[in-house]
Amino acid sequence: MKKIIIIGGGISGLATAWLLRSKALSAGKELEITLLEKEDRAGGKIRSIKTEGYTCEWGPNGFLDSKPQTLDLCRAIGVEGNLHRSNDNARKRFIYSGGELHQLPDGAPTFLTSRLISWPGKLRLALEPTPFITSAPAGVDETLADFGRRRLGGEALDKLIAPMVSGIFAGDPETMSLESCFPRIAELEREYGGLIRAMIMLGKKKKKDIADGKVVSSAAGPGGVLTSFREGIQYLSDALAASLGGIVKTGVTVTAVQRDEGERYQVKDSDGTRYEADQVIMASPAFAAAEMLTSLDDSISAVLRQIPYASMTVVCFGYRREQIKRSLDGFGYLIPKKEGRNTLGTLWDSSMFENRAAENNVLLRSMMGGACFPQYVTLSDDEVVARVRQDLKMTMGIDSAPEFVRIFRHPQAIPQYIVGHGARLQKLAELLRAHPGLILTGNSYRGIGLNDCVAAAERAADEALQ
Repeated sequence: MKKIIIIGGGISGLATAWLLRSKALSAGKELEITLLEKEDRAGGKIRSIKTEGYTCEWGPNGFLDSKPQTLDLCRAIGVEGNLHRSNDNARKRFIYSGGELHQLPDGAPTFLTSRLISWPGKLRLALEPTPFITSAPAGVDETLADFGRRRLGGEALDKLIAPMVSGIFAGDPETMSLESCFPRIAELEREYGGLIRAMIMLGKKKKKDIADGKVVSSAAGPGGVLTSFREGIQYLSDALAASLGGIVKTGVTVTAVQRDEGERYQVKDSDGTRYEADQVIMASPAFAAAEMLTSLDDSISAVLRQIPYASMTVVCFGYRREQIKRSLDGFGYLIPKKEGRNTLGTLWDSSMFENRAAENNVLLRSMMGGACFPQYVTLSDDEVVARVRQDLKMTMGIDSAPEFVRIFRHPQAIPQYIVGHGARLQKLAELLRAHPGLILTGNSYRGIGLNDCVAAAERAADEALQ
């Protein structure tokens, strides 16, 4: 019987193990699957902490239902009925600029009346579909900042693109790769010669397809509704771990992956235990995989170490509703770097999911740090609270102290797909050919979201079965 070891018990490892077992059973193949996780619980950065009437998400707070991967997995493990979609408030998103919150425009009329972008900035955006704006040279791995300045102008970069990059990746647009972070946008420019032109053409196609009974994605990429569970997103990872049963072994710290003379893999842990395997699937972060693979192939480790990670501090504040004077009808807001604030933005968690706080209470979740402010992860709790309160007073007019505070620090939170990321993935693919049965998966490579992790897990399971 073939033995497969999966290293890493976050959502990537759990989904890989479940999908691999399911696909093997369907194909009539017998596998012995073991998942090794160093922490005393499975789930990785997915953790929903319930305390004092609040549900705080330690890491991600859900996934978009516009892609099928995670929904299909939920359906397969029998938890689809427990899904909890965010309410319509989540469709309204804001940018803090010039001392006020501006709702992001959702169409041409609201864009024209919005004060977020100045009239010179709007005129620069209007040039985007014209021949005056040229495309990037073929084969160039362009940064998001260079793309934004070239295609949309400096003001759109500062007030739209940069906050989006910090909100999704906690990243710096001056270093992040357009092709690796947002491949759909790069594809649209190549195919249609511009983003506005692509939106127009795809809009026409969508109308025709709807008339024909079909549905297509918008030019801006997949939309969808933010989806979680009433108990928090940890419900998903707990359900996967429970379904896998004895396959999951927690509290096991893998120190090295090697191969013996018979070409089988030897996985060693910190207690000196050895696990033999025909295949090894690395579902751990790139920096952790690099350490484990050093004695097997230092060239692979060297490439993995070139994938940087941004730190992040997540700060949950709970208030009584009467302490907040403004409307909380929305997803939350992001803050452009040029505003000089302490936080990247704040999510109005209890407005998106009403059960995240007790009745008449509010839960706000602020983000600090990221690639542009790596030093923030070392601030003391008192300094973190003071800085977040300062920003909330400035952005939302909240002057009173929160009745509830939780601070979560992630020194290595989110992988950064900086320029050259695609070339690094190609190099890894070449090096892995020398090690049949060694597979890399997770959010370090081709997408950081929960949907991306599940899609990558499916690819890893298919590769293992081949």
